[in-house]
Amino acid sequence: MKTIKQVMAALEKAGNPLRIQTYTNHGAPKGQMFGVSVADMKVIAKQIKGQQELAYELFETGNGDAQYLAGMVANGSPMTKRLLDQWARKAVWQMVSEYTVPWVVTESDHASSLALKWMTAKKESVATSGWNSYSGHVTVTPDEELDLDEVENLLEEVEGGIDSAMNRVKYTMNGFVIAVGTYVKPLSKRAKAMARKLGKVDVQMGGTSCKVPLALEAITKAEKAGRAGKKRKTIKC
Repeated sequence: MKTIKQVMAALEKAGNPLRIQTYTNHGAPKGQMFGVSVADMKVIAKQIKGQQELAYELFETGNGDAQYLAGMVANGSPMTKRLLDQWARKAVWQMVSEYTVPWVVTESDHASSLALKWMTAKKESVATSGWNSYSGHVTVTPDEELDLDEVENLLEEVEGGIDSAMNRVKYTMNGFVIAVGTYVKPLSKRAKAMARKLGKVDVQMGGTSCKVPLALEAITKAEKAGRAGKKRKTIKC
């Protein structure tokens, strides 16, 4: 596959009407996706791997499946700050804003600056891109290259602001605490103390069976598995 028309046809063929309803329950806009499984996405992604311009075209379609696939295919390192910002603002549903956008931003040199900018956005999806992008940043960046004062200030921001934050922002703030506790050794104790205070974070999950992870439990699980403090090469699934 080499053209946007061919890829969109492949996505449509792999779609499932029942899955569309599932995705809609998770915030996807009706009429803007085919309902493609992640497993099928990965098959298509392998066929178009390395086609950066095609990834850009996919994102611009405004189709939820195409935008998610674009994040699988695109390399974030050559993407400009302006283009990354456009992706955050054009994301059509939470799987794109909370995963696709952070995937590529984390691969760029603009992760921390854009994340900080997006966190303050009034638009919920953009703000969630911010928190998850910073979570990705601490996950892949060596501790000695992180601004630890900045990271600690963000932990304090979570503590003081999570109760009044927008619904999905609460979810991603909680995820940020987990990321710091798991991947940033100098601030692990601080993050675990924060996690104890947070306890169960109340997030409306749209009537789905999805649950908000308990931050302390997630960090402790990573420690027991020997993953604590071990940076990842990428946050892409």
